[in-house]
Amino acid sequence: MPKYSYQVITEDGNIASGVLEAESVEAANTILSSRGYIPTEVKEDAAAGITLKSIQDQLTPIKTPDIILFTKQFKTMLRTGVAMLNILQILQDQTENPKLKNVLDTMRQDINEGASLYEAFGKHPKVFSNLYCSMVRAGEASGALPEILERLTYILEHEHKVKSDIKSALQYPIIVVVFLFVAFFVLLTFVIPKFVNIFTNAGLNLPLPTQICMALYNFMANYWYWIVGGAILGIVALISYFRTESGRILRDTSVLEIPIIGPLLLKAAISRFASIFSILHASGVDILDSMDILSGTIGNAAVARELDGIRSRLEEGRGIAEPLRSAKYFTPMLINMVAIGEETGNLHEMLQEVADHYDTEVEYSMHKLSEAIGPMLTIGLAAVVGFFALAIFLPMWDLTTMVK
Repeated sequence: MPKYSYQVITEDGNIASGVLEAESVEAANTILSSRGYIPTEVKEDAAAGITLKSIQDQLTPIKTPDIILFTKQFKTMLRTGVAMLNILQILQDQTENPKLKNVLDTMRQDINEGASLYEAFGKHPKVFSNLYCSMVRAGEASGALPEILERLTYILEHEHKVKSDIKSALQYPIIVVVFLFVAFFVLLTFVIPKFVNIFTNAGLNLPLPTQICMALYNFMANYWYWIVGGAILGIVALISYFRTESGRILRDTSVLEIPIIGPLLLKAAISRFASIFSILHASGVDILDSMDILSGTIGNAAVARELDGIRSRLEEGRGIAEPLRSAKYFTPMLINMVAIGEETGNLHEMLQEVADHYDTEVEYSMHKLSEAIGPMLTIGLAAVVGFFALAIFLPMWDLTTMVK
C-alpha cells in the first residue's frame, strides 16, 4: 500500500504533519478528515520506505525510559481533563522517538474509529507489555485510570532500576572475562609458539605446561574451522531451544541454581511478583487475571510455571496462601504475609511490605555479588597468568642452566 505525506490543521488550530498508508490520495484525505483534521497538503511519498532516515527510525528501539516518560505525561494530561485524541496528538508531537510517534499515530486512528483505549494499546504488544495493557483495562473499567497509571509508572521505574543495578553489577566482571579470553587466545596463538621454536631448536625437553599449550595451539591451528563451525551451530541450537517453552524452563531453572547469582535473581523475581500483585489487587483486577498477568510478566519461565499451577489451584477455591505453600520458589515470609493479608483484608499492603523487604535484599545481594566477584576474578586471572608463566619460564630456566 502506498504511503502519503500530509500536512493538516488539527481541531485546536495547530499544524501537524506525518505519513500514512492509503489506497489513494482521496482515501488519505478521507482518513485524515475522519480523524477531525483539515488536510492542507497530501502527496505520495514514494521514497518513504527506503530512505536512510526511515531505516534508522525503524531500527531505533523504544526503550523503557521512553515508555516511562510517555506514561507520566499521559497521566498528567488525563488528570487535567484533556480529550483523549488531543492527548495522543500532543504526545505524538512531543515524543522524540520516531517509532513511538508511529505507534501513537496508529493508536489515535484506532480510538477515533471507535476502539477502546485497551484495544488500542493491545495492538502493540512489543511496545506495551501484557501488564501495561491489563492495567489500562483495569483503569478504564474502574474509572480511575490516572491513579492506576501512577501505580504503573512506579512499577516501570522500579523494574528499570533493578535491571540497571543488576547490569551495573555484572558489567565489570563481563568485561574482565572477555579481555581474559582475548589475552588467552593471543598468548596461545602468537607468543607461546615463538618461544617453543627457540626451546625446540635448543634441544630442550618441554615441561608439561608448555606441552599443553602447544597441544591447544596445534588443535586450534588444524581444526579451527571445526571449532568455529561447532561454536556457531551450538549457539544457534541453544538459541532455538531456549525459544521453546521447555528450553526457557530449563535455562531459567539452571540459572536459579547458580550460587550467589541464582538467589539474587530469585529475590528480584519475588519482589517483582509482590509489587505487581499488590498494585493489581489494589486496582481491582481479579486474582485469576492477576495470576495470568504475573505469569506473563514475572521474567522467569520456571517461576511462571509455578504461577500457572497456583492459578489452577485458585480455581478450586483454595485461597492464595495455601497454593503458594505448595510452590517451589516462594519463600515462607511471602507465604505468611499473604496469609495475614487474606485474613485481615489488607493483602495489597502486606504484598507491598514484602516487595520493599526483597528490594532491600536484592541490594544487599548485589553488594555481596560485587564483593565476591573481585576475589573470583583475581583467582582466575592468577591461574591464567601463572599457567602461561610456567609454560614460558620453566623451559627458559632449563635453557639458562644449559648455557651456564
